[in-house]
Amino acid sequence: MDKIGYQADIKYLFLKGNTPTQIKDELDSVYGDSAPSFTTVKFWPAEFKRGRKSLGDDEHSGRPIAATTGENIAKVHQMVLGDHRIKVRVIAAVMSKERVCHILNQHLGMRKLSRRWVPHLLRLDQKRDRMNISNALLAEFRRNKSEFWHRLITVDET
Repeated sequence: MDKIGYQADIKYLFLKGNTPTQIKDELDSVYGDSAPSFTTVKFWPAEFKRGRKSLGDDEHSGRPIAATTGENIAKVHQMVLGDHRIKVRVIAAVMSKERVCHILNQHLGMRKLSRRWVPHLLRLDQKRDRMNISNALLAEFRRNKSEFWHRLITVDET
């Protein structure tokens, strides 16, 4: 059974007027070894006495679960594009070293080769250039198909 189910049972038994010890005994008789601990059983009636209505966990303040945001990825990407020889510790002044390494490797697909950050695959600007060249060649092909093949040069690299 999930946490919410146990908490609902505890709330029901609490509202019936049972003490935490009686609630624990009742849960043990129904659920056996999978029943929640006495500490958990003692915690929830105390919460309900304070006026708590919900069974779920409260919202937590503080640091977000996902520290890798689009804004952080963009910052790191701009720093690397500005200087391919930038060190991780320089970027880590903005955010943690672990986050920087995660962004560089997982999101930007870059690897450290010698002293430069090199994309493992094409960078965004390289992809854009490739798309522009392909569109220009396609437009030229559609404009004059017969002449296109005579102008195209290929090289055999063997």
